[in-house]
Amino acid sequence: MNNILRVLLIAAPMTVAAADPVKTETALFAGGCFWCTESDFEKVLGVISAVSGYTGGRVENPGYDAVSAGSTGHTEAVQVRFDPTIISYEKLLGVFWKSIDPTVKDQQFCDSGSQYRSGIYPMNPEQLKLAEASKAALEKSGRFQGPIYTEIKLASAFYAAEDYHQDYYKKNPLRYNWYRTGCGRDRRLEQLWGEQAGH
Repeated sequence: MNNILRVLLIAAPMTVAAADPVKTETALFAGGCFWCTESDFEKVLGVISAVSGYTGGRVENPGYDAVSAGSTGHTEAVQVRFDPTIISYEKLLGVFWKSIDPTVKDQQFCDSGSQYRSGIYPMNPEQLKLAEASKAALEKSGRFQGPIYTEIKLASAFYAAEDYHQDYYKKNPLRYNWYRTGCGRDRRLEQLWGEQAGH
């Protein structure tokens, strides 16, 4: 090999085949305090990210103070990005149900008001079909005597919450655990779901 060719080969940039990007899907759930809902979903294999925010209201770009006061119509929600080759939307629904109390209206654990209502907000008709079927199956199961109050509506605008709310359970573990324990979330979940309860 002559020197000129050697220099050209060394200098030539090598092209490496890029790995196929992960094809993700999105789900939207409201399970009361978004710190807790985010924490629950981020522990699930196949979930890539969970973002705390607000949905279902009538005001654009709401802030936490207005939402928590119940004046915007939003509920605290979490936008979940997941890899459908690892976990299906149907299985995510199972995770969701076991992380909430579906027997109460406009409330989750110690937080009350429509801003803490539970909800499933499908992104497309297929998700809507699966969400409605999961709720119907839960109602038919006879696990709960009263109605299931969790609302199911096609997703509307989702607004990410302020930065200090994102990954709160990681940034402030002591305060987060104090809140979660004090709110009685896990105790109530165990009463409702037994060993299947999500934590």
